[in-house]
Amino acid sequence: MIREYLPVLLQIIVAIGFAVSALIVSALLGKSGAKRTPAKDTAYECGMIPQGEPQPRFSVKFYLVAMLFILFDLEIVFMYPWAVVYKEAIAHGSMIFWSMLSFISILMVGYIYALKKGALDFRR
Repeated sequence: MIREYLPVLLQIIVAIGFAVSALIVSALLGKSGAKRTPAKDTAYECGMIPQGEPQPRFSVKFYLVAMLFILFDLEIVFMYPWAVVYKEAIAHGSMIFWSMLSFISILMVGYIYALKKGALDFRR
């Protein structure tokens, strides 16, 4: 049984060894350079001194719509495999139908909640 997991164990050891060695080499090479000065620690932007105002803040509604898009996009990702095997699986019982119906109903409750809260109202 241990022979089956040996390749996985070796891969984990190699990955940890590579990460540790990369950090050690980076720390050693970074310390050998010149000393830090305030000029080196300032932001570098194409050779120009950074000036002006930072970017304006985005509305929270933007992030809310993005999260809702991801949520409902993932719903479709889960529905494709279900639709592909539906005909073969329905012959063994209707459990696959009821499980997907419960999944869709939970997402529908979330969609109605988002509509009631005005998350998709773009006029405001």
